[in-house]
Amino acid sequence: MIVRDAMSRDVQTVGPETTIKEAARLVADADVGALPVAAGDRLAGMVTDRDIAIRAIAIGKGPETTVGEVMTSDVLYCHEDEDIDHVSRNMGEKQVRRLPVVDVDKRLVGIVSLADIATLSGENAGEALQGITQPGGERSQAIEGRA
Repeated sequence: MIVRDAMSRDVQTVGPETTIKEAARLVADADVGALPVAAGDRLAGMVTDRDIAIRAIAIGKGPETTVGEVMTSDVLYCHEDEDIDHVSRNMGEKQVRRLPVVDVDKRLVGIVSLADIATLSGENAGEALQGITQPGGERSQAIEGRA
């Protein structure tokens, strides 16, 4: 099975100049945990509800803080024609719960999440979740050094 078969296609994006207040409203309205950050037609980052809580609110940044100040710039992504088994292993190793999906021209075409994978293959989701839930890692959002 390939990523295209599991991904969500209806993806809301925000720009880096969007405030975290606006982004939080979009996250709530869409009932999602993350929004891709687009600069023009290119993926510039990802902002999650957790980024807003930990990288902004927890250290005293206000609602007018921009997404660009709290987003993850080093975005991991996958291609729509990749094997879902490979992608789920990669998600576990990199400790991420969702990945933007791009086409051959590196244009955003969707998002694949752990929940999407679980719907199709519980075994792959279990392996990914085991890696994702390990404490620490290069994508840790510990508050140290963020003030």
